[in-house]
Amino acid sequence: MTEQYDVVVIGAGPAGYVAAIRCAQLGMRTACVDQWTNQDGKPVPGGTCLNTGCIPSKSLLESSEHYTRVNHELMDHGVRISGVQLDLEAMMARKNRIVGELTKGIEQLFTANGIDWIQGHGELRAGHEVRVRAADGKKARALQAENIILAPGSLPVELAQVPLSGERVVDSTGALAFAEVPQRLGIVGAGVIGLELGSVWKRLGAEDVVILEAQDSFLPIADQQVAKEALRTFTRQGLEIQLGTRVTACKVKGDKVSVRYQNNDGDHEAEFDRLIVAVGRCPNTTGLVVDEAGLLFDEWGFIHVDEQCLTNLPGVYAIGDAVRGPMLAHKGSEEGVMVAERIAGNAGQVNYAVIPSVVYTQPEIAWVGETEQGLKARGIAYRSGVFPFAASGRARALGDSGGFIKLLADAETDRILGAHMIGPRCSELVAEAVLAMELGASAEDIALTMFAHPTLSEAFHEAALAVDGRPIHIAQARKKG
Repeated sequence: MTEQYDVVVIGAGPAGYVAAIRCAQLGMRTACVDQWTNQDGKPVPGGTCLNTGCIPSKSLLESSEHYTRVNHELMDHGVRISGVQLDLEAMMARKNRIVGELTKGIEQLFTANGIDWIQGHGELRAGHEVRVRAADGKKARALQAENIILAPGSLPVELAQVPLSGERVVDSTGALAFAEVPQRLGIVGAGVIGLELGSVWKRLGAEDVVILEAQDSFLPIADQQVAKEALRTFTRQGLEIQLGTRVTACKVKGDKVSVRYQNNDGDHEAEFDRLIVAVGRCPNTTGLVVDEAGLLFDEWGFIHVDEQCLTNLPGVYAIGDAVRGPMLAHKGSEEGVMVAERIAGNAGQVNYAVIPSVVYTQPEIAWVGETEQGLKARGIAYRSGVFPFAASGRARALGDSGGFIKLLADAETDRILGAHMIGPRCSELVAEAVLAMELGASAEDIALTMFAHPTLSEAFHEAALAVDGRPIHIAQARKKG
């Protein structure tokens, strides 16, 4: 017997569960199908982000920062502590507890909103039917709805020359569950995931962290002034980042991992205690739909959608990591809300030009909008303003005054085109730029706004003043005339 719904969502990650909740809030009978299970084999919502991505990694990043601060930074504050020890088991237990609390919270939200959470693998078939196969092998369920939202998420990219192998060669999921600190850690990929994981284990005591990156440039998606500052900082912290380096082979030998790689200096071989493969993610669309349904994919497995995330099939939408655009949880969530609103007949839109990105290292890196190199390549005239955290009283008091905030404004209209920052709590500060850009603010609008003193947000204010060459708390050459 086929069960009838107004909306069926496949996937309970940040895109899927948010879409399901908003659909239910708008009065639609909603089911959310998901096959994720935790380490105990128990079904849990939340997808990669809550279970093995955003949340557990940020938990370990925060814990490792505390560990570093106690060991190396508190003495400057006049706080002396002796006998500090790392309890990695307790740190991992805290991480798992946070994950469990948040996934339980989503279960409660499903219940509160009357959403049917159906555990199993969802497969789209012709005629707006979703077939659900349970993990326990019980009889499949058939669901049907006028509207279907596909939110299957993504998976770590695997490299044929670097096959995963037990606890020695792992992806990002395995790297969040080491039972001990590796003394010599290798990482393939110097993107966001590789940098965050490398930072965690370096802080917790890894003697060597070597990151092998195939690209010749570092963080090419970020503003290059920020990327250069980040590379200098990470190198000072002890991360060995080798650019233009291609891994050609990998073999586990007992309790060691032997890696062969090439760069401009020729062929090399290195040995590590653990190796993390962090070369990006790919859409989790294999087995999502039968061929007869006629859903269109591109050559990389992404689902074809329009600006409102509608696929080539009427009433079938796709959101999150499985469609174009950055693979970011907040982008998927906003697409979920947009689609729910459109299904209900309301206005719904995502501004893809104003999506914030964050690297949760220490210092944090964040940006939104256009980069300086992108504006130059397109011939767009702009003005820039930069303010260093070294001139921020609040940053000095925190003992964390490295980095800066840069604002880019249109040379003619003064409209803010982009914001780029590296330094303390930039993951929070970037929201000011996002809000300003969403509302069409100019650099002058920010310059005329009052900010509390002393705060880190004053650096954002000063960067806006610097666009017009008039920051208060750094000296600049006087304009003539």
